Amino acid sequence: MYEIEAPKLAYLLLLIPLVALFFAAEWRWKKKQQKNFADLVLLDKLSPEKSTFKPFLKLITLLLVLALLVVSLVNPKIGTTLEDVKRQGIDIVFAVDVSKSMLANDIAPNRIEKAKQVVSQIINNLGNDRIGIVGYAGSAYPVLPMTTDYNIGKIYLQDMNTNTVSSQGTALAEAIEMASTFFDAVDTSKLIILLSDGEDHGEGAKDAAAVAKSKGIKIITLGLGTTAGSTIPITLNGRKEFKKDKEGNEVITKLNPEILEEIAIETDGLFIHAVKTNEVIEKIKNALNSIEKKEFDTLQMAEYQTQFQWFAGIAFFLLLLDVFFFERKTKWIQKLNLFNTEKP
Repeated sequence: MYEIEAPKLAYLLLLIPLVALFFAAEWRWKKKQQKNFADLVLLDKLSPEKSTFKPFLKLITLLLVLALLVVSLVNPKIGTTLEDVKRQGIDIVFAVDVSKSMLANDIAPNRIEKAKQVVSQIINNLGNDRIGIVGYAGSAYPVLPMTTDYNIGKIYLQDMNTNTVSSQGTALAEAIEMASTFFDAVDTSKLIILLSDGEDHGEGAKDAAAVAKSKGIKIITLGLGTTAGSTIPITLNGRKEFKKDKEGNEVITKLNPEILEEIAIETDGLFIHAVKTNEVIEKIKNALNSIEKKEFDTLQMAEYQTQFQWFAGIAFFLLLLDVFFFERKTKWIQKLNLFNTEKP
């Protein structure tokens, strides 16, 4: 078993044919200049000690050094042992309200951005838990299936906005039903963290919570906003305005904690008024610690050892050796007269 740490650096191997082409062009230019200067046979007699083989040997050494250094940078690793690693955790689905009322800025910077901050911080504090994301307004839609890739989760989270769903409202029941479908048949602890201002425009949220409880799902609800409420800033024809009702009055959206508390109580969960992020994260951490973490996966992990030092060491040795490759002929080889070139 092996793996390569930086495969993109392997493109540096393209330098080898470039160096070879450069050497070939230089050698051809030198021969041409020498031919213009004098007869090649005469030049050989004038410089009898000059070797025609040593320059090629130095080139081969240089190309080998380049190749070995590139392989060293790529850092190949060889797996030595396999271990079975059991993963234990909780399956968590975040259900995030993306209705227009979440644009209200009665909490800074506004409700939906606060929701993203809270979810992102919760993810940062997770260990081996799996996460999924559901978005909802007048209807619910899947955003991210169950995964342990927290980075991709946060990317999908940041892309969520109030323009994602055309049908407006806050369908809490549909959000719970959609989130409940994310859990597979594996016997794991199941949790839905539902973030909303609680302005439910549908029915059956409490019933949906009861069905979720029957499936072993616990729900923690996070209330975003204030009971005093706020206007809803929107953009119309490039101008910033506030959402108005049919009579032309500015709409005031308020946090409705009652429905969120009912959902949490129905599933033996917890309701948290999400005002200060640090306090919310601390309460969530305590809640997660009280939930039993169950095994949901077993992975075979290979222990890899880096091998770059061998290639770097050989390259360094060849560089030292190259210092002693002079371009004149080696005397002891000449004495061997391997090709019977000496005259009697």
